[in-house]
Amino acid sequence: MSSPQKTFFIETFGCQMNFHDSEKVVGTLISQGYRQVQTVDEADLIFYNTCSIRDKAEQKVFHRLADFKRLQQQGKQFAVIGCVAQQEGEKIFERAPHVSLVAGSASYRNLPQMLIQIGQGQRATGLEDRQTDETFETEFTARSNPHRGYITIIEGCDKFCAYCVVPYTRGKERSRTSESVLAEARRMADSGYTDIQLLGQNVNSYSDPLGKASFAELLASVGEVPGIRRVRFTTSHPRHFSRDIVDAIDSVPTLCDHVHLPVQSGSNRVLDAMYREYTRELYLERISWMKAARNKTFSITTDVIVGFPGETEAEFEETLTLLDEVGYDGVFSFKYSPRPNTPALEYADAISDEEKTRRLAVLNEKQREIQRARYAKHLGEIMEVMVEGYNRPRGQVIGRTSQNKTLNFSVPPGHAEPAIGAYVNARVTVTFPNSLAGEMVV
Repeated sequence: MSSPQKTFFIETFGCQMNFHDSEKVVGTLISQGYRQVQTVDEADLIFYNTCSIRDKAEQKVFHRLADFKRLQQQGKQFAVIGCVAQQEGEKIFERAPHVSLVAGSASYRNLPQMLIQIGQGQRATGLEDRQTDETFETEFTARSNPHRGYITIIEGCDKFCAYCVVPYTRGKERSRTSESVLAEARRMADSGYTDIQLLGQNVNSYSDPLGKASFAELLASVGEVPGIRRVRFTTSHPRHFSRDIVDAIDSVPTLCDHVHLPVQSGSNRVLDAMYREYTRELYLERISWMKAARNKTFSITTDVIVGFPGETEAEFEETLTLLDEVGYDGVFSFKYSPRPNTPALEYADAISDEEKTRRLAVLNEKQREIQRARYAKHLGEIMEVMVEGYNRPRGQVIGRTSQNKTLNFSVPPGHAEPAIGAYVNARVTVTFPNSLAGEMVV
């Protein structure tokens, strides 16, 4: 009589890279004979894929693990993976002895061996030195969306920005070969994927180990794979954002006219204190390349940190003027919070949380007005959208444009709803600061 199939549950926090890591972890577990379940109660093995970017992330992990402790009596095992796992290491075993496996992202390729260890009642660790050259490539990725998928092309980070913990939790930069990336893109296209996003902590720092393709060349090659309709990439570093990337997007129809280019601050002094390796002027030069494109109108989004240690009111105003100068279609804004092991821990953080909150509110309100004006420019425009779902109460189909903007649209009477994953045209009839609405063109 065969033993029952082991089950697992996985909970994921953080960025797109973390969610894609989980897709690869899920695929690896299934390839090892495990079955994924949707609740903690059904699972033999509970995975917690952690993120250390936000404030007090490690405290939240330990609180969650304390909640899980009651399940140990049911014979369940626990695994902590991701950035907090790498950051806290074996301290997790000390504070949560019921945990069986602790692994950072640079060790996921060793999961099959670690599963054997915990199956034998041993503890397993995957806390790789940040100098590893290995990447996590697997053909067992369990993609959660049948139409849009991710491909990690570069792992790790060498930038060591003063506020960021990522270089300490994800290791040094290490790129996959362009051949392996293109092979994965072709497999995805053959499986029906039409929208592909290339991922990396600094995706445009990509360096083909075989020297066969630059990032811009790889981007163009993925865009030319038969069957692929849209190609995106995130996240770029301004220092490595070269003109040939703009040229590729402008000339290859499938490359989306949206670029996420984090700036963090509009002040040169603050950028220097952040170790960002560029100036406001260099950043704006990159913006000017996109604004000068001949064939496409670029949608540009960014990240901003307010209240970095030492940021004066005048320096904060410089960031506000940058918003006006660029005209972003979206800003992901954050209050500075100290993170473990980072250089900024040594800086005097004299800005109160109340002042950080005020600056964040001022910035968000300003950006909301900019977006209101920018989205209004789409009024009357016919845009291609990829169908993502349905809003039944409103009688709308949920779509996304190549500029990564949500466009919810109605279907004319007598016409069938387009299927999820389909591409249709919709005319914009109403604009909001964060989305568009319209009607399908038939």
